[in-house]
Amino acid sequence: MSQEQELFHWTGEFSIGLEEIDEQHMELVRLLNELHQAIIERHATSTCREILGALTDYTRTHFAVEESLMRISGYPEFAEHKQSHEDLIAQVLALQDKLDSGEARITFELLHFLKQWLIHHINESDRRFGQYFLKAGGRPRGSAEFKAAMRERKPWWKIW
Repeated sequence: MSQEQELFHWTGEFSIGLEEIDEQHMELVRLLNELHQAIIERHATSTCREILGALTDYTRTHFAVEESLMRISGYPEFAEHKQSHEDLIAQVLALQDKLDSGEARITFELLHFLKQWLIHHINESDRRFGQYFLKAGGRPRGSAEFKAAMRERKPWWKIW
């Protein structure tokens, strides 16, 4: 997909300094762009719903990883950060129910909302956490096992 067709072009300015989290953010952006491309190409609703499902599943795994790092490091903004994750997941699950019942469609407005939410969340909440984590002695890179598990998209409970 060319840069012009991307909904969200990842650049280094979105990096929060934690390699695994940055790689997960890149995967979220990739899935969001895949959904965008499917809409542009007028793929069937079932295809778009499948991509949205993959995006939702990966988002849940990503949130679980972030939240685990926050608990381990004693992050003081954990409760608020976790709530923002739960709010987004609740909104997406409600949308999925509406899609499944035919009450809603995946639109460019939805993609714009998800893009803006992700940009704001990365640049604000996740960046604050990344800075805290590194100051608290966390490493910017995780283990090879963790990276392999995320590449294989193992459920979060199988990573730890």
